[in-house]
Amino acid sequence: MAFRELVLEHSHAMFRLAWRLCGDENAADDIVQEAFLKAWRKIGGFRMQSGFRSWLHRITVNTAMDYLRKQSRVSRHETGAPELEHMAAGASQPRHDIQIDVQEQAHAAMMNLSDTERAALMLRHFEGHTIKEIAQILDMSTSACKQAVFRAVKKMRIELAPLVTT
Repeated sequence: MAFRELVLEHSHAMFRLAWRLCGDENAADDIVQEAFLKAWRKIGGFRMQSGFRSWLHRITVNTAMDYLRKQSRVSRHETGAPELEHMAAGASQPRHDIQIDVQEQAHAAMMNLSDTERAALMLRHFEGHTIKEIAQILDMSTSACKQAVFRAVKKMRIELAPLVTT
């Protein structure tokens, strides 16, 4: 019963994280389900050194990265940008088209990042984790984590610079 409550409490955040990492709603569902199964199997090994949320994020990120490794680069680029579903309802058509174009380019830029860079960027700027927490989740040193976030931000700036100057 307690694990069910943990699933209910954390499933939305885990889905959001998986969705942002892989860009595919169906895959995100599968990733979250698999992550919770892994957590259930490993719950006895949870040492409380980090919070349960961080531990579960680590399992979800690792599961998502395993999924992404299995996908070809072409199939990852073919998925639609996940944020497109959240368009403003009252946007004018030209504005709507611009928003879609920007979101598609931002999504493509995210998919061009390495899996580690994408995960680090998402955990830092979308999930609000500290560098120390991200380093624990991704099982890397804090300096390597800082570098991954820095590289991701730099690459995103370079790829999205034409959008800012036009």
